[in-house]
Amino acid sequence: MKKEVKTKKMTVDKLAIMVAKGFEEVNRNMASIENNLIYHIGGVNRRLDDMSLNRVKYEDHDKLKARMEFIEKKLEIKK
Repeated sequence: MKKEVKTKKMTVDKLAIMVAKGFEEVNRNMASIENNLIYHIGGVNRRLDDMSLNRVKYEDHDKLKARMEFIEKKLEIKK
């Protein structure tokens, strides 16, 4: 006893619909990836802006460090 195998005929119209649905899915995935990348790039830009505005420059840090060392030496002498 052999099973009967039904063969479905593929028409050009059905094939075109399948291909169109596949491309729609690819377009949705690409849009999702693009939105995700834009979100992350914006986050990186915000972090860079924060660092540039709130981070102490080495020149300023070195000047303050030298002043503190001078004050600490003066205080040690008075003790």
